[in-house]
Amino acid sequence: MPFPSLGLAPALALAATDAGYLAPTAIQLAAVPAVLRGQDVLGLAQTGSGKTAAFSLPLLQRWAEAPRHRSRRAVHTLVLVPTRELAAQVGETLRILAQHLNERPKIVVLFGGVSVNPQMMALRGGADIVVATPGRLLDLLDHNALKIGDVAALVLDEADRLLDLGFAEELGRILALLPAQRQNLFFSATFVPAVEALAAQLLRDPLRIEVESTDATEPDIAQRAIEVDASRRTQLLRHLVQEQKWTRVLAFVATKHAAEIVADKLRKAGIEAEPFHGLLSQGKRTQVVADFKASRVQVVVATDLAARGIDIAQLPVVVNYDLPRSATDYVHRIGRTGRAGESGLAVSFIPAESEAHFRLIEKRQGLSVPRERIAGFEPVEVAVAPQAIESPANGGIKGKRPSKKDKLRAAAANKQP
Repeated sequence: MPFPSLGLAPALALAATDAGYLAPTAIQLAAVPAVLRGQDVLGLAQTGSGKTAAFSLPLLQRWAEAPRHRSRRAVHTLVLVPTRELAAQVGETLRILAQHLNERPKIVVLFGGVSVNPQMMALRGGADIVVATPGRLLDLLDHNALKIGDVAALVLDEADRLLDLGFAEELGRILALLPAQRQNLFFSATFVPAVEALAAQLLRDPLRIEVESTDATEPDIAQRAIEVDASRRTQLLRHLVQEQKWTRVLAFVATKHAAEIVADKLRKAGIEAEPFHGLLSQGKRTQVVADFKASRVQVVVATDLAARGIDIAQLPVVVNYDLPRSATDYVHRIGRTGRAGESGLAVSFIPAESEAHFRLIEKRQGLSVPRERIAGFEPVEVAVAPQAIESPANGGIKGKRPSKKDKLRAAAANKQP
């Protein structure tokens, strides 16, 4: 089905084709007509399914068709996102899709970590579409740099992450400044209970779209789980990069400190590597992404900051150096590869102490990933299996961790002759 059949103007359909969309994706097929009708939408689809274009295309058309009688631009569309990188990506997508419109909207992207002054300058004369992280938007609202009382459409992109990162209070303050009558669009790869509750509160008779993964839409991502001692993970990563001749690797770690340490060790081994985390300046983060896209950097060692919002075309490999905290984060991490019809590889390192956690991820995602061992990196440490502890008093079987009573009974038994 071609884009014009969804009700899109020829200029937007042409822009979608120019952007590489040969045909609408499943989320676009369902969402575009609903957004064009002005309906609220709750959209759930996997990473890389085209969610950004699913709301950008119809909202650009609604902006183009909206009457504008004010001498000063008023914000028509507000898109809230959780990270700087996603803000920049969404803003760029909107600009690309608007390129053939007779009149182009003024699109302003707002995020923290950089000076507020250039963004205040960008807002002079108003803006038609604003893409923002919540904290920086509130800063600029406090400076009276913009007003959002005339917003016609609100988009929460990666809505679950917005709440997960602690933006609930900021969202509440922003929502209080918006007009009661507006279109609301919630898009995400996953919906957690907090998002469901917020959607129930804000959305009016929404179209709920859940794009099920099928053989046609499921990303082509091969998954591997390699058992290795925690102390040898960096050596194993270096070995795999060199032996497998991986050209670009996004490796996820748990902390900012680990990102710096692992990247430094890889550089000392002759591999071009850079850390990527929230303490880096925005200029440095932008440079790392640009160098990674241009293959000037071979390995980026990142915290979960990069799990959403960074779209690296044809990224071949993602490595879970540290396992993510949740099964949802696992989905977003490995979703950085295997995008837009490309195949990808996701490798997870499984130290002994992480085996139980990976089994939980497998269970919640319906996975079964065979464990591997790499010659020369066979683990020495052994996962501690839950041990049954028989209670002398009642014969009951306890779980992995003995209770205080079990310990007292065991001590008493050991003292007996």
